Amino acid sequence: MAANNNRPPSLMKIFTSLAAAGGLIFIAMATIGDSARAWQAYLLNFLFFSAIAQGAVLFSALMHTVKARWSGPLADVAESFAAFFPVSLVLFLILFLGRQYVFPWLHQDLHGKEVWLNVPFLFGRDFIGLCLLYGFGLAFLYHRLYFTLRTRGATGPLGRRLLERWDSKPLDERRFAERTTVFAILYLLAFALVLSLIGYDLVMAADPHWYSTLFGAYSFVKSVYIGFGALIVLSAILHMSEKNGYQVEEHQFHDIGKLFFAFCLVWADFFYAQFVVIWYGNIPEETSYIIERTMAAPWSALAWTIFIGCFVAPFIILINRRIKTRPKAMTVICLAVMFGIWLEHYLLLGPAFHHHAKHLPLGWVEAAVGVGFFGLLAMSVTSYLKRFPEILNDASKDQLTVEIG
Repeated sequence: MAANNNRPPSLMKIFTSLAAAGGLIFIAMATIGDSARAWQAYLLNFLFFSAIAQGAVLFSALMHTVKARWSGPLADVAESFAAFFPVSLVLFLILFLGRQYVFPWLHQDLHGKEVWLNVPFLFGRDFIGLCLLYGFGLAFLYHRLYFTLRTRGATGPLGRRLLERWDSKPLDERRFAERTTVFAILYLLAFALVLSLIGYDLVMAADPHWYSTLFGAYSFVKSVYIGFGALIVLSAILHMSEKNGYQVEEHQFHDIGKLFFAFCLVWADFFYAQFVVIWYGNIPEETSYIIERTMAAPWSALAWTIFIGCFVAPFIILINRRIKTRPKAMTVICLAVMFGIWLEHYLLLGPAFHHHAKHLPLGWVEAAVGVGFFGLLAMSVTSYLKRFPEILNDASKDQLTVEIG
């Protein structure tokens, strides 16, 4: 009995505690504390952690679409992030309660933009977009699980229930494989469109008199960047753990590392493409947005930190081939980049919420709410892996690729 009492808490209990603690702090701040700061921290973390899940699932959809055989266990783990999709959708609906704090344009003269920037229309179109994106993602996951469980068997109750359902009515595997590819492509298309819409509505519109035609693409590229980073971190942790049979080959770490490095360059390129056009255009209503976030105190120091942490340092480090094959090193690099992109979300939103700030208004509230969101994401992913343990126990097998034609 004493031995049982000394057992360390399970990961699920730890993640649940983090989510509960973050949630309680948010509720306390939103009701009896600084409501505006609490809801703005909520928006920041909703965008960041939803983007992680969306970008990670994109990896599996992309690998399936192009029939990349090397992705194997990485694609299996990438699909676990889809478990956060229903949670993200609920969190988006909760955001409606704090609309007066997260939409600074509510009390501004929009000069004719009221047709687009009004709360019912904004929440309606974003909700429909997220439903489509998450619907395509979950439909792709459902079809992928069919082939995964057929090949490896099911040890969890949910997996066995799915197999029983599929066995009850014979399926045309060829057509099922075709539908898998269709849903993967639909997810890729919805990802680009919906992430662009979310970027316009929830980030760019915070400063309603500034716009960039590249901002949508910048938003979804950023999601791919941190989604791949989260996938590398999770795969590395599982690979280094002795409690499961999950293994990733050195060449697979190297390949996902190259993709991560590539999107480091793409993210920086999209930032530069926006920056240089606005800077040389020298139009006051456009340049003021850039100047405030890159040259004015207290935001300039944060901008340089993000630039160095998310581009300069990863670029220099990841040129080395051996680094990309080392799970521990890649974990540190990816976590640093993800933290940098979290700060980048704050850099884009902060000046719109904190006009004429003399010091950086970033502190424990944003971090505490972020811990809560991390707990929710970790709970979702852990729950998925517990329900489908065969993904880890048999992940050394190559990903099943169904040839069509």
